Amino acid sequence: MSDEVLPGVTRSAALVRQPAFWVVILLLAIGAVRMSQIAALFLTSYPFATVTAIGMFALLAVPFWLFVSELDFLEREPAGLRGLAFAWGGLVATSVSIPGSTALDNLIAKFGSPGLAAEWGAALAGPTVEEIAKTLGVVAIVLIARTQVNSVLDGIVYGALVGLGFQIVEDVVFAVGAVQLAGEGDRVQPVIATFLVRGFLAGVWSHTLFGALAGAGIGYLVVRRDRGRGHRLAVAALALLAAWASHSLWNSPLFREGFGDGALALLAVLLFKGMPPLLLVLHLVRRAHDREAAYYVAILAAVRDRDVITEGELRVLGSGSRRGAARRHAAASAGRQARAAVRRLQRAQAALAVELSRATADAALATGVDARAAEVRSHRATLAALGHPEAVEGARSWRHTASTVGTALLAFAVVWVALSALGDG
Repeated sequence: MSDEVLPGVTRSAALVRQPAFWVVILLLAIGAVRMSQIAALFLTSYPFATVTAIGMFALLAVPFWLFVSELDFLEREPAGLRGLAFAWGGLVATSVSIPGSTALDNLIAKFGSPGLAAEWGAALAGPTVEEIAKTLGVVAIVLIARTQVNSVLDGIVYGALVGLGFQIVEDVVFAVGAVQLAGEGDRVQPVIATFLVRGFLAGVWSHTLFGALAGAGIGYLVVRRDRGRGHRLAVAALALLAAWASHSLWNSPLFREGFGDGALALLAVLLFKGMPPLLLVLHLVRRAHDREAAYYVAILAAVRDRDVITEGELRVLGSGSRRGAARRHAAASAGRQARAAVRRLQRAQAALAVELSRATADAALATGVDARAAEVRSHRATLAALGHPEAVEGARSWRHTASTVGTALLAFAVVWVALSALGDG
């Protein structure tokens, strides 16, 4: 991707010239100070438990970060903006939500009843403040880097990363809070229990998921210029409402005791509350990915140069599963080096497609196309030297099927052990 947004102006320089950029930096600094104060208090009172909680949830963030970052393979968001989205969730949204949720919970108790606040406060106050605070993070990305949000999938990625930042920091706060509630000193058992519930079991359909839903709405609002403003605003509002409703359902007391006790009952609650929003986000991701893939693959198809991309590679590049199958096929036929070479070739082809799309709109960027095309040809030559000239998928092997089934069974077994341990506790 070119480093210039205008002739002679780098993307970084363009960012720092925008007032919105400095407003976001100021808000991040204020949030960092606030969360640092909370962390210092935790470290003073429960140093071992706090360090353990930070370490465990930081490790949990890694696979989520990698997965979300890979959602938009064809046009990956800049690392700096991904980091900014994560930081907004972890610093700004959390520092706003802690006092905001408490204040709204108090209002529910005052104008409703203390019983209503105790039973439904977490389902009403928390989602209302937190989802708005997180969605503003995606809006901030749009304000400072509008050109980097050009598909609904971009909105999903940034929203998910904002949610991930929020989720990790909030989980650390809850883990140390559990240590305090236990009243047994600086012990890690409450941290581990919190990690199993809020991280391992609930992480799949927690704030990362809610943020992705709201982010999809912001992405639609920004990029679907073929629709009227009123329609786009309604879709964005509906997406935010879906995020709020999913969060509210997750926090609600519904079905808390309806399925009985034990691991099976807990699994039923998790699936009932978490599966609908998860399926909805997966559907949105699939539709947005297919739309974006069709656009970029069509651009590459117009090149008509087998050294750049073949017919078989065009079919593969637009599908995540087929890209993975092509890498496995390369590894089986020519070794691990070929697998790595296929991955580099696919990335170079995706980058070329993005460069071609921008060069079409701005002739000043056309010089970057030649450099990207040369990069593709270089990776092609490397792959050919390994005896595997084309990055296409092979026939599905029984080993891959067995591996998939085995992985699914192992994951279910691990989840069942975690549920059983919590049930016994």
